[in-house]
Amino acid sequence: KRLGLGARPPKPGSTMTNLLFVQMGFGVDQHGNDDKAAMQQDDKDSIISSGSGGGATKADVRAIRNAIEFNSIPGVIEAVPGGRSEMLISVKLGVPPKRNARNEPMDVNLNEVAKVFPYGRLLPIEVVVGGLSFHTGRIVRELGDVDDLAVCVAACVSIGYDNGERI
Repeated sequence: KRLGLGARPPKPGSTMTNLLFVQMGFGVDQHGNDDKAAMQQDDKDSIISSGSGGGATKADVRAIRNAIEFNSIPGVIEAVPGGRSEMLISVKLGVPPKRNARNEPMDVNLNEVAKVFPYGRLLPIEVVVGGLSFHTGRIVRELGDVDDLAVCVAACVSIGYDNGERI
């Protein structure tokens, strides 16, 4: 099963034993509406948004693209047993907190985030409280804004592989 452009879920029990490359990025959505947007649970691994801002999803996608788009890793891919199709991808996202639950990150549609990756095996995405939210001083109703909140997300994308050895 493909998750988006071509990334697939990891094989059962996969863990990144050999870390090869770490990339960081950030993304901003100036019209990012958080938990005011109507959110509904799709399954245990993803959140689907019916609101215009989609929680922090747009900023998350932009942060990941910022982390991976300006890199070329041909030598790294050659070091991965099985090549790019077996490369493990680990993602950690720092997302601003929800307004009513300061210790919970804003909602993220993980299915949309997964679509960014063109190949490899995507480990479960970790979403933690982080990033930044701020007021822009403007509400653009034509873009679906319900408030003037902007969302900034930090992303860490790591690649490597599982050599099969366990401690």
